[in-house]
Amino acid sequence: MKDYLVKAFAYSKTVRLYAAVTTNLVEDARKIHDTWPAATAAFGRTLTASLIMGALLKGDQSVVIQIDGKGPIGKIIALSNARGEVKGMVSNPHVNLSTNEGKLAVGKVVGNDGFLRVTKDLKVKDIYTSSSKLQTGEIGDDFAFYFAMSEQIPSSVGLGVLVSPDGNVISSGGFILQVLPGVSNETINMLEKNITNMKPVSDLLQNGFSPEDLINEITKGDYKIIESMDVKYVCDCTLARFAKGLISLGEIELQEMIDKDEIVEVICQFCNKKYDFSISDLRNLKLEAKSSNKD
Repeated sequence: MKDYLVKAFAYSKTVRLYAAVTTNLVEDARKIHDTWPAATAAFGRTLTASLIMGALLKGDQSVVIQIDGKGPIGKIIALSNARGEVKGMVSNPHVNLSTNEGKLAVGKVVGNDGFLRVTKDLKVKDIYTSSSKLQTGEIGDDFAFYFAMSEQIPSSVGLGVLVSPDGNVISSGGFILQVLPGVSNETINMLEKNITNMKPVSDLLQNGFSPEDLINEITKGDYKIIESMDVKYVCDCTLARFAKGLISLGEIELQEMIDKDEIVEVICQFCNKKYDFSISDLRNLKLEAKSSNKD
């Protein structure tokens, strides 16, 4: 099944739901960052939640998610936009812990002694930043708590990543449900019952569930799809962008690099692509840095 996301309203537009299958993009991220199973699960859940949050935006708006629970995985960062694109990184991809039942111990890998931070670039004057205390480190619970505390939107978040014994991603995806003004207590109680009785998201996806199937399972058929979009892991790094970063270091630091008489290799932390800058390149960048200082 290809990766894609659907947006829907339910119960006379008093509930909105976003559901996505992200198996392929999380597998792409696993390969890029060489994550071990528990790290893959934590990273995949974060990428999926970030994607869905990006789908809540419009135009060229974007969102950055940062999770740091002081666990062995370190920081998890994910960046997404309204076009269904996401990228991310983890501080330590080589962590893998299991529970006594043999399940991946995502909560232990992430930790809960820290915060989930959300930075939204809504293309207005100020960038919006908010945060909430991590509750479990299981990611889904933490996003639900964030929506309730920081955005005052009662939400249910279901995320799942199933990893094979050899480390490959078997299934990945999730949903975010948010109740809107005017929702009845009867609807809320019904949704809570439906979600409680659901099988884990990763199991449903392994059995072939689509985003529409997830929404149908939650609403028992009372929904209307309003949009569907492809999603993918995309890094927008370029040689020019890294060149600007080097220019920002200034003439003195660039001259120090030139004096070493070695090619400077820069590696993107989101896709591991390498960019080389020759001594000639560095001299040209130094000239640009000098020119910008005059301006």
